[in-house]
Amino acid sequence: MTFRYGIDQLNLDIVNGIANGTITAELCQEAIDNINKSRQNVDIMASSDKAVYGINTGFGPLCDTQISPAETHLLQKNLLITHAVGVGESIDKSISKLMLITKVQALSQGFSGIRLVVVERMLKFIELDLIPTVPEQGSVGASGDLAPLSHLFLPLIGEGEFWQGDSTVPAAQALKEHNLEALELHAKEGLALINGTQFILSHAITALTKMRYLLDLADVAGAMSIEGMQGSQSPFRAELHQLRAFAGNIEVAGRMRRLFKDSQNMQAHSDCDRVQDPYSLRCIPQVHGASRNAYNHLKELAEIEMNSVTDNPIIISSEEAISGGSFHGQPLAMVLDYASIAAAELGNIADRRCYLLLEGLHGLPRLLTSSGGLNSGMMIPQYTTAALVTENKSLCFPPSADSVPTSMGQEDHVSMGSISGRKLNQILGNLEKIIAIELMYAAQAIDFRRPNTCSDIIEANFAIIREKVAKLEEDRLLKPDIDAMIALVKSQSLTVN
Repeated sequence: MTFRYGIDQLNLDIVNGIANGTITAELCQEAIDNINKSRQNVDIMASSDKAVYGINTGFGPLCDTQISPAETHLLQKNLLITHAVGVGESIDKSISKLMLITKVQALSQGFSGIRLVVVERMLKFIELDLIPTVPEQGSVGASGDLAPLSHLFLPLIGEGEFWQGDSTVPAAQALKEHNLEALELHAKEGLALINGTQFILSHAITALTKMRYLLDLADVAGAMSIEGMQGSQSPFRAELHQLRAFAGNIEVAGRMRRLFKDSQNMQAHSDCDRVQDPYSLRCIPQVHGASRNAYNHLKELAEIEMNSVTDNPIIISSEEAISGGSFHGQPLAMVLDYASIAAAELGNIADRRCYLLLEGLHGLPRLLTSSGGLNSGMMIPQYTTAALVTENKSLCFPPSADSVPTSMGQEDHVSMGSISGRKLNQILGNLEKIIAIELMYAAQAIDFRRPNTCSDIIEANFAIIREKVAKLEEDRLLKPDIDAMIALVKSQSLTVN
């Protein structure tokens, strides 16, 4: 397929497809006409005596200071330079690329007044894999992501840096190597470039892509732990969940039933006298399901944002530019914080299952070793999951609940959504490690249930795990095993469906 910027609708799969090169994207004639028409409207307003914010006035608290046409170019250049004040490490190149893609989508709808040549240069950057470096800190998510977007677009005017492998190269040098001249920005263009939520949005896209897999993998890890504990299948029956019909709960319960299908191990204890399992086993549909509900909410709002115009002012006609607040990050900031809690809870309940597997219950040896005493077995990796769980809890403070006024009070309520997006991705990184350790524990427990076999899906994952990590017979250095498990999770090599 060929995606048409500004005309077609982005979703999570399409934006990732454009980013990884599996989907072609272009500016079609309809989008070009919309961009050019919007630019004509700006040119008319820029040459008039009427003050129009961001077109012939200053910015922020200087919105009442009118700028002459002769000073317009310098004003736009100064806007990028003065707002490029980000600090800290650079965000991943992949996130910067998503920022470019989503910004092109917003600008190509024909309400931003930017010239076609500027959008085409952004597309040229994507085509040539000239991806600007962007510092991770400095956005309050109010007039959009001002500092990150300023850094993203400094290379348009020959400033800033591009990624080159794992290092960076000055933008001016890279432009020269590709026979590209720096652009001179015209009226409204600097503001159109740096107003917007693309930093927040691209972190949300990155998190959603990772979280989608981790939600599925958490179900697999939970099912493997239940197999190891020889827990009950009853809490996953469809009749139960139809009576409390949350979409996430129903989906997880259905997945659990599929994960146990034709399990010899589950059938081997169907007549046992255990009445109820602990919550971390029995309540997987409710806990994992709630996290799925949060994921679905974030996905819904992020896909709206992918197709929104988020700069300011919005150009309606040659006579009207609406100055509003579409750049404000609050719609994403709040749900990113909600998703952070959801991701952290997946790790929280996984840690509890790790603990259960060590207790020596229901036929399992204590610490998952048959030679305890001299050997500590699997005792200590649960310390690691406990530490990661607590770190995630500390990351769950919602930045969107905070606001620090900026711009001399003109921007007196800000979203802090950039921090929300970064923290969600940190939590997901920790969650990968927690689930990796649970899978290692669950595989060890399943080994003690042999010769019973599990479902095809669980047996396939057990085989993948055992290719990387051998059963623990006597104490050995476990760090390589844990690292191997984390690599499996990060590479998304385990089967989830």
